[in-house]
Amino acid sequence: MAKTEEFGEEIADFVRRVAELKSARSVPTDDLGTVLDAAIFELDHVADQLRPLYERLAAEGHLGGGASGRDEERLLRALFQRLPLPVALVDREAVVRRMNFAATGFTGVRAGYATGRPLTGFLLHADRVAFRSQTAAVARGEGDRSLTVHLQRNPHLPVRATLTALRPGAEPRTAVLVVLQPGTPPTGSGAAPRENVRTHAPDLGEATRHTARMDLADAMTSALLTAPAGDRAAVLERAAGVLHPRFADWVIADEGAARARRTTVLGPKDAPVGDVLAQDPAACPLVVEAARGGAPMLQVRPEDPDSFGRDPSGAPVLVRAQVTSLLCVPLRGRQDGPVEGVLTLFRSGARLAFSMAEAQAVDVMARHIALAMARQPGRRAIASD
Repeated sequence: MAKTEEFGEEIADFVRRVAELKSARSVPTDDLGTVLDAAIFELDHVADQLRPLYERLAAEGHLGGGASGRDEERLLRALFQRLPLPVALVDREAVVRRMNFAATGFTGVRAGYATGRPLTGFLLHADRVAFRSQTAAVARGEGDRSLTVHLQRNPHLPVRATLTALRPGAEPRTAVLVVLQPGTPPTGSGAAPRENVRTHAPDLGEATRHTARMDLADAMTSALLTAPAGDRAAVLERAAGVLHPRFADWVIADEGAARARRTTVLGPKDAPVGDVLAQDPAACPLVVEAARGGAPMLQVRPEDPDSFGRDPSGAPVLVRAQVTSLLCVPLRGRQDGPVEGVLTLFRSGARLAFSMAEAQAVDVMARHIALAMARQPGRRAIASD
């Protein structure tokens, strides 16, 4: 296992050095000899060091695993999925790599949507820092941990999260297995029986939020079905009108992917809407990443003020708009289809941050918006895959 981990780290270092060599192609012609020498050195390193190490690992059975190994891996995955307790596998950054059936029901988020996103996104903001810190400590080998957190879908019910280190298969890095168990709400003297009943009572706050999301989806569907076919800009404008201001303080729509152009910006009264409208989408890192087919991005209190670029005065847009949370979603009708544009939503001031449930709802609406944009005149229905 140690040899496999060493080989993986060597390969990762080699890939990073190759990327540096690629970036050196722009050096002056007189300096290309030095770059060529470095490239030859890296190739020699692969031939003299990495190739023999790979052959030794293959001979010792550390690579591959054969049919029996694959059967055992399938069995373990089936057991993982059928565990009665909510279980998730995350990396040292708390990003979900796998989630079982019980966890999807417990968190209310499907596994396909959760994979690749931080598990902290399902938690209340006050619990996220502690959860990330404990996850990193477990991944470093500092022992198992346990802490109490609260899910966004049911903030009044404490959840006991137990973290333990795990090395799945032949993977080079340690993962963290997270087991979620509902805790007992705080009780007063002699009030335990009544509190136990309340645990199973409907969450009226969550029911209200769910109804609001359903109303929003219904309004979006109506707007898209009545939008003129073939008029992509009109589709984006109608979709933005549905989302602003009931769902987001700012709605920014960019059409296209390779050469995106900003078509719609709706913001608060007296906000610098014109400056954001005049901004080049290519100068917005979040938009560029989404346009390349990236996953939807949810950020609460964005750490990088320049992630949405700067306005004509040179001020970061996120700072000037006082953004407290944002969603940046590619508009793509099919999983393997082209990106028709990018939709960005801001919330600012004292408004509650976007939740994972809201992000999932916007992800679905973005898909429908893209299908409406691709609809041609004469087609009455929006086709779906």
